[in-house]
Amino acid sequence: QVQLVESGGGLVQAGGSLRLSCAASGSIFSINDMAWYRQAPGKQRELVARVTKFGSTNYSDSVKGRFTISRDNAKNTVYLQMVNLKPEDTAVYLCNAAVRTSRWTSLEHTYWGQGTQVTVSS
Repeated sequence: QVQLVESGGGLVQAGGSLRLSCAASGSIFSINDMAWYRQAPGKQRELVARVTKFGSTNYSDSVKGRFTISRDNAKNTVYLQMVNLKPEDTAVYLCNAAVRTSRWTSLEHTYWGQGTQVTVSS
């Protein structure tokens, strides 16, 4: 079993910054893509940013230039640095990882964290 635990959320004023972390633990052989999603009340979950195990990244248009995703493969951890936050960034932020749990299989399973709340006041 694999667990993802997010941290770093909170309440911040518009224009402020936060850094989210998500640490994966458990039966991990390797991790492929890691990503951050967010879900605001009454809205669908949306992809915020994704990073491959080689460090390639992509972002949603709404956060480009303001958010930076990175990862530490040795720590099985992904980060999301958020600057110039806006009220519309308010949401629960969830991390996601594609995990290979054994050297004996190439299958990957997708795991989700419980989420961390980010609230941006105007």
